[in-house]
Amino acid sequence: MKLFLKGDRCFKDKCSIERRNYAPGQHGRRRSKVLGYGIQLREKQKVKRIYGLLERQFRLYFQRAAGKTGITGDNLLRQLELRLDNVVYSLGFAASRAQARQLVRHGHIEVNGRKINIPSYQGRKGDVIQVREKSRKNDQIRQAVETASGRGIPSWLELNPDQFLGRVNDLPKREDIRLPIQEQLIVELYSK
Repeated sequence: MKLFLKGDRCFKDKCSIERRNYAPGQHGRRRSKVLGYGIQLREKQKVKRIYGLLERQFRLYFQRAAGKTGITGDNLLRQLELRLDNVVYSLGFAASRAQARQLVRHGHIEVNGRKINIPSYQGRKGDVIQVREKSRKNDQIRQAVETASGRGIPSWLELNPDQFLGRVNDLPKREDIRLPIQEQLIVELYSK
């Protein structure tokens, strides 16, 4: 399944899933049918891989989501979408989530006028995210902003590409998350 981990490459014909949609090696074309627990585990692993989380981090996100009122799966996805590295990627300041994590880690991003270098920082409604003044000349950031229009910006975010500035207008709803995720399988897996 396409997880869009390689930036713009996944939107073109060079994507490895488009060219060869089977596992490597001699027995790659033979697949056994995955049932029950395997489907749930694969869905959890897929979400962890998309957002670049380790098992312990993901489990903590799930526990926080289960403790909140509302639908646990929606709460989980909302928390993952509001991570600073994901917001930077969604605004188009980076070509991939891994690159967005690195930009945040290296101190290129400001939130409400303060430098934040923690990728797991939870964004809130009304936060203003911008690329720092010194970093606006960075070629990778400029190129990512130019190519981000093809990806589209979620409705819960607002972008001003001329000032390298974005705003969290609203909390993301399940309809706004376009990734092929079945969060109910993850909830069922952790509820065992």
